[in-house]
Parts: sequence; structure tokens; C-alpha cells
Amino acid sequence: MEVPPTPPVPLGALLPDRELGLRHLAGPAKAAVHGVHASEMADPSPYLLGGELLLTAGAAPALSDVDAYVRRLSEAGVAALGFGVAPVHEAVPPGLAEACDRYGLPLLEVPPGTPFTAVARTVWRLMAEARTRELRRITEAQQSLAAAAARPDPVPAVLSRLAASLGGWTALLPPASPASPASPAVPASPDIPASPGVPDAPRIPAYPAVPEAPAAPQTPTIPDTPAVPQAPTAPQTPTVPETPAVPDAPAPAAEPPTSAVEPATPLHAAGPVPGDDVLAAVAALARRVSPGSAMTATDSVGGTHLAAYAMSGRRVLALATPGRTPGDHTIASVAAVLLTLLTADRPARAEAAALTRLLLDGDPAGALAPGPWHVVHARGSGDPQALAAALGTVLLDPGGWGHPRKESGGLVRLLTDREPAPQPGWRLGVSAPAAPAELATATAQAGRALDRAEAARTPLVRHSRGGLAALVDPAEARAHAESLLAPLNPAHRETLRAWLAHHGSWDRTAAALGIHRNTVRQRVARAATLLGRDLDDPDTRMELWFALRWEVTQVTPPPTA
Repeated sequence: MEVPPTPPVPLGALLPDRELGLRHLAGPAKAAVHGVHASEMADPSPYLLGGELLLTAGAAPALSDVDAYVRRLSEAGVAALGFGVAPVHEAVPPGLAEACDRYGLPLLEVPPGTPFTAVARTVWRLMAEARTRELRRITEAQQSLAAAAARPDPVPAVLSRLAASLGGWTALLPPASPASPASPAVPASPDIPASPGVPDAPRIPAYPAVPEAPAAPQTPTIPDTPAVPQAPTAPQTPTVPETPAVPDAPAPAAEPPTSAVEPATPLHAAGPVPGDDVLAAVAALARRVSPGSAMTATDSVGGTHLAAYAMSGRRVLALATPGRTPGDHTIASVAAVLLTLLTADRPARAEAAALTRLLLDGDPAGALAPGPWHVVHARGSGDPQALAAALGTVLLDPGGWGHPRKESGGLVRLLTDREPAPQPGWRLGVSAPAAPAELATATAQAGRALDRAEAARTPLVRHSRGGLAALVDPAEARAHAESLLAPLNPAHRETLRAWLAHHGSWDRTAAALGIHRNTVRQRVARAATLLGRDLDDPDTRMELWFALRWEVTQVTPPPTA
């Protein structure tokens, strides 16, 4: 699961805080603060990651050579220096301000009444608030992209929503001919009709295939011993689909278009059209990505941020935005997954048809890839399309979603080749990995796993192989379950399953089912009467628990009082 980085805090956001009383003395007024660290060391750089607001009272002898001290901080990537006045120094040393001006390091005065801890807490609070805003923006963008993907014109709709979310230009670029840079533009795929407005879309240079881009080198992380409170725990991140774990390719210098390169027209485009220099840089950037090498690449031209995402069929999703926030890559990754699924060629269509066969005929083996596959049963209050996008699949049966539970159960069924993760607002039951020929069994596994998830109020339950249940023939187990549970109606079975899952707790069962505890008592007592069993007997409880797990079909009960 991809998690966007925590947004930094602008240095200017700390200055208006009257309780802190910070004062800007020297250096630039703008900086991005990624953390806080307090140190009285002569050279704290081995313990810094970069982007910190470094707090010091000037107790170290290093201030005897302020030029070297500030130079080391600047080389370590410190965002700003906060100097605490008193008890060591009555005022900020003048030479320190001059050195900060010389090296371009912002210098803040921390008044005597402001503890360093208060500064740190304020920074962490502002970072948490910024992260919450960013996660909310990502969630809203994900929902709007999923809704756009369900429209009759899904590809241009997704691009339009992406352009609106990022405030820039987006385009789906066609595959280029590998023959030569002067190859004619590749016509739009017949499977993806061009948008009505595409004839007027900007033409950008075609991008031939290039050798695999080298991966960006990894920077080693230097451990530190923090001397300030840690950041508060961030809220849960909305689930979004993951892009392949391939590092960004280092972007080359933008290549200007030449007359020797035939232009290519985007299949679809949305948002304000950038200038020719940006379009030329987009074409150069698109050469850096392809499946099997770098999946993403970034660059910037004159303050415009560029990004390219490799897609199936050698298509490329290109972006040109006025800036970049930590959540932009996550939002663009959602769009890239949706567009990959929407523009996939015939193999993916066969997978979509396989879901229909799975649900209607139970015979998907001839149309699906070997897998392994996971069947997911879900119930929740969210948008099924957004859930499918988060799980990286279009193989979705929304079923009775949006209808009363008593009529349809609100069940959503999905088929995915990814390992599902918990999703906010949903309870998921996940089958064991299965080959196409085993999907009927996997469907039953997912249903039982969802029952356990709902009974235990757990976001996700996976089917686990083995145990005593695996020693019994499934057909015989189902027959025994149907016979044993025949006297019970669906409400009795649901209540009994939850009651057993919660070890006979009336209150926890009532909370899990959303009913009154007296209703739980009445249903359990009625079930005991209908079954003619003593539910206090552990053997009886065990037998009923296995029967409820083996149950696949609802048995029509006889009339009950």
C-alpha cells in the first residue's frame, strides 16, 4: 500500500504563533520544515536527515567559529536554525546572523519563555493537520476518479478529473513506433476512440523506445537520537492502489523538438495546454518509462512539474502541473491504474468476461490468466467502484449494494490478482489464492471469511487452509451442516454465528449485529429450543461453529413461532 509522505510545514506558518513568539532574524523567510531536532553538538550533521528546524541554545563551543558551524548545517540540508535566547546567550550573536545570511540559512530567535518542546509540538501538530488535509484530498480525488471510471466515456472522464484534482494538464499518449525517431505518429488505437476535442489537442514529439533507464541510487539513512517529542500518530491512510515498485528514472535534460521528429497526438487530453517547451519536455520524459524498466519518471521545466507513468500497451500517462504536493503521486497512481484497466487490450476483457462466467455459469477457467486469484466478498458503506479501484481490479459485481440488507445483504463481490488489504468503511472476506478452476471453492471461502469478519467486527478476514475442517470431505460437511441447521432461519443463524464468535458475550454480539442485547438472548434461546441442544455444552458449541462455517446455502426453515 502506497502512503504519501507527510507534507512539510512552511516556516512562515510558525512565525504568526504568538505563544511561540519566534522572530525571523536572517536568511530566507521561506523554507519547508520536515521535522525538529535539538542539539548542542559542535557538528550535529551526522544525526540529521535534512529538512529539520534545528534548535540550539548556543552552549557548544562551535559558536566560536560560526561560519564553519553554519556551513556544516547548510551542507547537511537543515531547513532553518532556531537560536534560544538565555540562559547561555542574552542575544543572538551578530556573527551568527551574518553567517546565516551568507549561506542562505533561515535564522529564528526563540525567546526565553518558549521551551524547545513547545516549538517541536507546534511543528508536529501543523504536520499532522497538513497530513489530514492531504489524506482528505486524496480520498476525495480517489472517489471522483472511481466515479469517472464508471461513466460511459471513462477514459476522458478520468483524465478530466485528474486534471481538476492536480490543477494541471493530463494526457494519454499513444505507443510510439520503435523504428526510428522519425517514425510517423501512431494512430489512435481502434479500441480507444479519441476524445471529440483531441484534433485541437497539442501535438508533441513522438517518443521512441529507449534502453532501460538506470534506477536512482538509494541514499543511506543515518540514524539519529531525537531530543524532541515524536510526531503524533497520523490518521489512517485511505487505501489506494499500488504502482509497481520500480524507482523513478532520473530524468534527462529536456530535449527540444526538432523537425526530424514527427509529432504525435495524444489519444486523450484534459486541462490547460502547456507551452511548447513543456510539451517537448513531456515527450522526452515519456521516453524514460516503459513496462519492464522505469514505471515512472519526473522532471520540471520553468516551475512546471512533469510526470510520466508507463501503462499497458506501451501507452503513457503524462502530467504537467504548476507544482507538486506529497499526495499528487498517489492520486496520479490511482488514475494510472484505472486508465490501465480501462484501456487494456483483449486479455483484460477476457478477465472481465470471466467474472460474468464465474457469477453466472461458474466456468471461468478458459478465460482467466493462471493466477493466483483472490475472491473478495465485501459489505460496507463506501462506493464499490472506489473499492475496486483500491484493490486494483475491474472484476466487480456490485450485487445488491445500496439496497436494504434484508433484501440483498449489500454484498459486493470482486476478483483480483493482488493481495487485498483492509479498506476503510468495508468488511472484507478474502479467499485463499486460487487457480481459475478453483474459483467456485474460493467464492465459498470468501463468503465464510466475510461472515467471520462481520461476526468479529474485523476489517478483513482471510481464509486459512488446514485445521480440523480440512480433514472432513466438503460435500459431507455441507450435508451435515444443512441437516443440523435446517430448523434455524437466517436471523437465528446470523445471531448464533456472532454469539459463538464472541464466546457467548451478549453485549459484544449485540454491538456486532447492531441489535439490542435482549434480542440476542431471545434468538439464542429460540435457536437452542429449535435445535434441541444445550448451548452451554462446549461440544455442542464446537459442532455448531463448524456447521455454520461449512454452511454454503441458506436452508429454507419451517415456520417458527
